[in-house]
Amino acid sequence: MEIYLIRHTSVDVPQGVCYGQTDVPLKPSFEEEAAIIKKQLLPVSFDAVYTSPLSRCTRLATYCGYPNAERDERLKEMFMGDWEMQVFDEINDPQLQEWYDNYLHVPTRNGESYQDLLARVSSFFKELVIHAKKNNHQKIAVFAHGGVLLCAQIYVGVIAPTNALQKLPSYGEIIRIST
Repeated sequence: MEIYLIRHTSVDVPQGVCYGQTDVPLKPSFEEEAAIIKKQLLPVSFDAVYTSPLSRCTRLATYCGYPNAERDERLKEMFMGDWEMQVFDEINDPQLQEWYDNYLHVPTRNGESYQDLLARVSSFFKELVIHAKKNNHQKIAVFAHGGVLLCAQIYVGVIAPTNALQKLPSYGEIIRIST
């Protein structure tokens, strides 16, 4: 089975702002970026399509021809808690340095740790694999966020959790994994 992991297009948020699960707008270049993604996906016939319920993902899924993609809360980006929509360099919270030092296990203030995100995304992919085998699905698309795509790759053993953030997918990137 092949799973196509598709990251949403560029967000219209200033550089350095922590936006996490906030439903932020996309850049005016959305249609140009989305057209490139759609063209890359066009030759593929998907048996199932899933998306984060946040608009930056549903909008891309719809543009690519999947307005009825199944929305799943577990595909949302990491919840950054009190730091949502704050500029990282301006966050005055001693927990921020703890999080930088051990993001895998330390949660954001009133938010999630990377381990929490990994558990949530792993739960989704475990169910996805069972459902796909039961229904003989061979090709699946998942429209989601950078952190979610990293977790999916960790789940299937393509990357290690310890260096995951160095492999953050670009906006609009498509990653294929096999299970």
